[in-house]
Amino acid sequence: MQPHLCSCWWIWCVCWSSVAVGDDPGESEKELPAEVQQILDQLLDGKYIEGTVHAIEYLRKHHIEDHQAAMLTYLHSRGSSLHSLQASYTDYFAGIGRRPRQLAAHLRHLDTRSFLLGVNLLYGGGGGGSGGQLPFTTVRFRDVRDLILQTPGGHRSLFVTAWEKCLPRVATSPCLELLTKALRLSSAAYLRPEMIAHLPLDLPEEIFRNITAVFKELYDDMTARSQRAIYEWIRQILQRPNRQPAGAPWIVAENLWFLGRFVVHLPPEEIQKISLNEIRHFINYDNATKQLDSVYDITPTTARAFQERINASGFDMANTSTVYRLGLLVCFFDNVQELDTGEARSLLHQMIKCSRLKGFQADVKKLKAQLLGLVLSSQRLNETLDSISDAIACLSFPQLDSLSTESVRSAATVLGTVRGWTPGQTLILADKFMGGNKQLSLFNLSRLGVLVLGVSADTLYNTSPQDLAQALQWPLSQHGASLSPAQRLAVVTQIAASWNVSSVLDLLNSSFLKELPLYNLLHMTSYNVSHLDQKELRKSQALFLYHLVSGTMPVQEILRCGQLVRGVTCNHLRALDPATFRQLDGLLRGSLSLLSPLQLNCLAQKYRQDAPDLMPPLLLVTLPTRVLAMAPRSICKPLLIALGRVELSSIVPQPAKRAEVMESVLWCLNYTIQDEYDVDILGRTICYLSPDFIRTITSNKALNEALIHFRICRNLSPAQKREVRNKIQEYYGDPTAWQPELMQDLGPLITLLSREDLTTVAEKFPDILLQLALDVEGTAVSEDFLAAVFHALKRTIGTITPSNLPPGCGGTRTPSSEHILKLADANSHWSAGELRCLSPETFVRSVELLGALTSFSMAQLLALKEKAKEVWGPVRSWRKHQVRALGHIALSLNQSEIRELELGSTDTVAALIRHRQWSPPQVRSLLEGFLHDSGLPVEALSGWDLAGLDRLLCAMTGPELDSVSTAAYSVAAARVGELACEAQVLRRLLRKAREVFGDVGQWHGFVLWEVGTVAAGMSGEELKLLVPDLMPYFTPAAMAILPTHVFKELSPEQLKKLGPENSAAVTAAQEAALNREQLAGLQAARDGGDSNETPLSTAPLTGSAYRGEMCFLLWAAFTAVYFADYCQILAHNICT
Repeated sequence: MQPHLCSCWWIWCVCWSSVAVGDDPGESEKELPAEVQQILDQLLDGKYIEGTVHAIEYLRKHHIEDHQAAMLTYLHSRGSSLHSLQASYTDYFAGIGRRPRQLAAHLRHLDTRSFLLGVNLLYGGGGGGSGGQLPFTTVRFRDVRDLILQTPGGHRSLFVTAWEKCLPRVATSPCLELLTKALRLSSAAYLRPEMIAHLPLDLPEEIFRNITAVFKELYDDMTARSQRAIYEWIRQILQRPNRQPAGAPWIVAENLWFLGRFVVHLPPEEIQKISLNEIRHFINYDNATKQLDSVYDITPTTARAFQERINASGFDMANTSTVYRLGLLVCFFDNVQELDTGEARSLLHQMIKCSRLKGFQADVKKLKAQLLGLVLSSQRLNETLDSISDAIACLSFPQLDSLSTESVRSAATVLGTVRGWTPGQTLILADKFMGGNKQLSLFNLSRLGVLVLGVSADTLYNTSPQDLAQALQWPLSQHGASLSPAQRLAVVTQIAASWNVSSVLDLLNSSFLKELPLYNLLHMTSYNVSHLDQKELRKSQALFLYHLVSGTMPVQEILRCGQLVRGVTCNHLRALDPATFRQLDGLLRGSLSLLSPLQLNCLAQKYRQDAPDLMPPLLLVTLPTRVLAMAPRSICKPLLIALGRVELSSIVPQPAKRAEVMESVLWCLNYTIQDEYDVDILGRTICYLSPDFIRTITSNKALNEALIHFRICRNLSPAQKREVRNKIQEYYGDPTAWQPELMQDLGPLITLLSREDLTTVAEKFPDILLQLALDVEGTAVSEDFLAAVFHALKRTIGTITPSNLPPGCGGTRTPSSEHILKLADANSHWSAGELRCLSPETFVRSVELLGALTSFSMAQLLALKEKAKEVWGPVRSWRKHQVRALGHIALSLNQSEIRELELGSTDTVAALIRHRQWSPPQVRSLLEGFLHDSGLPVEALSGWDLAGLDRLLCAMTGPELDSVSTAAYSVAAARVGELACEAQVLRRLLRKAREVFGDVGQWHGFVLWEVGTVAAGMSGEELKLLVPDLMPYFTPAAMAILPTHVFKELSPEQLKKLGPENSAAVTAAQEAALNREQLAGLQAARDGGDSNETPLSTAPLTGSAYRGEMCFLLWAAFTAVYFADYCQILAHNICT
């Protein structure tokens, strides 16, 4: 918040008053009105908000000019002056916006009238009075409001106090207006169940309807417990005797409509009691359809209870008109056996909306499959392909394989818009659509839609560049991020071969631009980088393009070009003169989220040198921790706010330094979290609290908010998880007493519970636990959680023995495809024997889900491989969509089986090699299989082939690597640079890099970044040739795999220049090989010290030097703040 400094009006006001006093002594003796005296007393006593609102009220009816002299006289009698009053007033509002806890305390002490005026002033930002200007201030309340709302906890302070003060008076118009405004502006983020419990039950009808309308509007923003609490409050009011005759049921059609989305909280047993006439009346109302279309969080039990009642009321549930009125209830339709083909098709079209449900997609998919089977029982699939909605994604591989090319082409426009295709399905459909053609037209590309994901890289490359260029606008840009690197690189290679590089840069967007090889850019001599605004760049691209234009374009213009700021180097920053750098402050602040830890550190050093008063607080943590450790408490608030909005590990990659930063954070909090406001200001930093500190959180207010915030943490250590689990038990008690809404609110924190507690919630809330398993799929969760999920489902299925099981499987519990879909990662708990006994249909429908799991043991993978042979036949007969569908199951293939696979497609091999657990012999077999089946010699491999082969390149022999064409390597250099191959392979690849980019000694930072891990193939002698300024442009992956005997050849100066990310990537073995001077250089890089400083081990700074350095920084940092007061004092002195 910036006040109006040296306000001309205020200078005139003070000067006029002073002159008036001097010219007419009698003027000062005029009696000061009691109201004005009261206002001045409130302000002088520090009651600034109260004094402000009273001043605003006074100025609406009176003029102040007649009392200026009397005001000065009265202030003088109180030992004050207009100037000191103005200064203290400005300081108060400049600070209160950053202290939400204090603001809330001040607001609570106001009487209701003053409170309403004060909070509306802070929410609205208006000053009121004569032109909105108060005579004792130049504060702009719009700035105060913005500061409050931008400060963590600021919204909370206004909302909570508004709720406390206005809840008893919510029936009055001012309080109702304030509460609804507070709810909307905060999106109900601070609304808690215990607050809702105090809502009055005797509200006038209009007030009741107004406030419930706001609750309905904010339904999705609330916690599940708040939603439930509001439902209970509404229910109690609707049940009051004055609303219906004594003994009459309260659930009537009008009340069902009134509940809106809260209708999902009706207990099923209550739904069953609804009068048939009332349910009939409810469904007949047109708005009921809109209402039921929005119940995204309805459960199967509640939905079926409504369906049963609707059916009992006389509606034909199979009738198209009725189905239309059911909204999302159709997602749990329970009378499939009563439908005919036409009715099933109609229901399938209505079920398109079911993707909006917040859960239970396994149930939806099962229902769609049943309806699809009913439709296909009387019609051929080829004839009905374009008329069965998105249920077509339920078709199995054999069903899709049976389709004709003609039917797929005729239905392509529909098929291309369906959500939920698996990779194997898109491959089948794309092949059907191609029908043997090796080239695509723009027309066909636009019809394929999402099915373009199944088109091979070679086919994309064979498409004309003109058609590709137009397709890049749509549909390729829409699905580009989902294409494989090989597919994207094939498109980019074809485009780049047909246009000049500047045109290609203009044409490419999104993920395609990031695939453009650096080698192509190196041929540029100029470019209008303003065309890059809003486009993503790869790091090496940004480095080169910044380098290209930095000599001819003003730096202000460069920094305005989106992600080009990622290319600014430390040398670029150091070269800026102080005046220019200060002008760039706003642009640099707006770009902090795009900068790497190295760039942030260099930027901090530049601020430290040339503009310490402007330094963003966030940058302090990138400097040596001694700087942060010596900072005064006045820096705490802005520092905590800045840290709470970022991921700390993304700016401080070194764990030891992060721990020191967190020590400073705790120091700022006085080593305690006393309430919710402390949790607010911690923000994302809460994820880095030590286990010992988490244990110390005891305040209920703090715990309540902390447990909500811990939900965002995805990388808690085992010790942190243990302490969070203990706090859950401490705060919420025994899980046997939990309600389902608490389970929903805790979300991923449920996975941290003990085995015993998980067993309890699995028995009590199996559906919620199964849904949570889908929500956390792919994240690291405990085995106890997966076991609880598995046993929750197992209890519901008993023993299922299909008739077509293989010998030896009688009596074995076998999962269905529905069970596999529900279990997600918990499928790893099926035994090898149970997996071996899957029915053929279940295996075909579930193979891609099972193949996506990374936690299967080798025994389980072998069982699934044998099942694949049983269902699909011998390995040599497997088709490419089947091979790709195997996923991790393919890891169980031995070398001879790998040689039998059809591996002639780059895309097939690319899909297989993504799995990281292949053994070296298996990788070699895959490479040999590809070279044999594709018929391509190594020298004929294209750049996108190299990108697709990925780690298979690591299995190449020396002569094979030497045979890789220079042109192919230049296209795929960035992708090859992501591979962590053996040292001898990297040395061979480094030869290719030299052929493309020249000798290592001539490389720029952008080249070093582009070649990535290949740079780890350098010898010690080559490393010594690199100037220290190049060291940060090794990628962290390259640094981590530099052989120890090579790494130890780095000089102390080179190590000092590694930068934060590379120094964090150094392994223990590498560090152990360094001598004392080298270790000092490495530590300097980790600390984030000025690169021009001497290593601390050889010239340590003394404590007094620390203090002197810190005093200068702090003096400069607060110069601007005090300059504002100086300006005001100067203005006053001029007049007096």
